[in-house]
Amino acid sequence: MYNPYLKELEEYKKSLAIDYMPAVKSMAAKLKERLPDSVDFNDLVSIGYEELVKLSHRYDPKINDNFWGYAQKRIYGAMLDFLRKLDTLSRGDRRLVKKIEQIIQEYTSKYNHEPSNEYLSEILDVDIEKIKSTRAASEIYSVMPIEDQLNYFENIEKKIEEEELIEAIKNVLKKLSEKEQLVIQLYYFEELSLKEIAEILEVSESRVSQIHKKVIKKIREELNG
Repeated sequence: MYNPYLKELEEYKKSLAIDYMPAVKSMAAKLKERLPDSVDFNDLVSIGYEELVKLSHRYDPKINDNFWGYAQKRIYGAMLDFLRKLDTLSRGDRRLVKKIEQIIQEYTSKYNHEPSNEYLSEILDVDIEKIKSTRAASEIYSVMPIEDQLNYFENIEKKIEEEELIEAIKNVLKKLSEKEQLVIQLYYFEELSLKEIAEILEVSESRVSQIHKKVIKKIREELNG
């Protein structure tokens, strides 16, 4: 039996996917600004569109009257899941990431800018292409939630409970300067790129990167006791 309400609802759901495609593309562009060149922007958009269509079919306006509020986090989560699947780092590569980060931190503190890949290759006696690919892979994880980064790059044997992670973050943030706290706020909650944050704070992009890495390190140390 023909039901005009169901027909209208079906048309409405189809229009949602079309209406919010620009918003998904904008989300992908903002995320791409924080990622290395090896990640294809069009792949992010495709993943976002695919999730958008699925969500538009499932959406029930009787339960939630704000479609974008319902869909936004889920679409962003789908893009992050895609990035997680790009992980090609072995356990040895992850150890290399930590060595690279340590050298970058020491070098940046001394010279106020990050060392070149050539410098890292020479210091670590590792092929420069290996340095490039390892750094690119680690940059992908820098956009992940903090708990992803902690579990990925640190030997934290126990599962991190949400309450424990929040407490560790609070303890670390209390010890940071106002500028350092602002970097974390803008990066993780406002989802700005390092370049955008550098422009706002009128510091170098390397300095923002250094602050970000320092905070992650301090949270690891807090959790490891």
